[in-house]
Amino acid sequence: MIIKTMAVGPIQANCYILGCKQTKKAAVIDPGDEADRILAALAEDQLTLEYILNTHGHFDHVGGNRRLKEVTGAKLAIHSDDAPMLESLSMFAAQFGMSTENSPPPDVILADGDQITFGNITLSVIYTPGHSPGGVSFHCDDMVFVGDTLFAGSIGRTDFPGGDFDTLIASIRNKLFPLGDNVRVFTGHGPETTIGREKQVNPFLQ
Repeated sequence: MIIKTMAVGPIQANCYILGCKQTKKAAVIDPGDEADRILAALAEDQLTLEYILNTHGHFDHVGGNRRLKEVTGAKLAIHSDDAPMLESLSMFAAQFGMSTENSPPPDVILADGDQITFGNITLSVIYTPGHSPGGVSFHCDDMVFVGDTLFAGSIGRTDFPGGDFDTLIASIRNKLFPLGDNVRVFTGHGPETTIGREKQVNPFLQ
């Protein structure tokens, strides 16, 4: 599998490009900004984008949806509980003194247990609300892409509309911990970590 990590936009949200080496089909997780830079990274490996996957609907993770979809025609996927946010990204960004485009509506509504396949890669959808009502994570083999659910040494904020601290902790403990200590956690901001490390050292999870 081809994996590229890019920190994009003023809030430096992590965008991930996942590509199948055999078929050159790809998915992008959380294209928060700098869509043309993401497109260039896809072109470097001659990847064809099939899916734009949103872990949640906050503007710093989905701001590049429109441009990517217009250029590639890829299917846009998000959980139903966060889909309404896509229509008001510019308003939410303005509250932080930033600007972004509203996103097109989703082509695919994600639910817990769904599978997304592109080329020889299959991602399993795990419903992990708490940071937002419709937060999801994407699991494949020994990797999980968690958006802003879990960070190295921290957790996602729960003071945004629809956030809930107890729900977030339950998502981490009941949905992510069982994946196994050796699973690599690709976070929405900052460095990657592992499930085992966060069990041991994350102060929010002791």
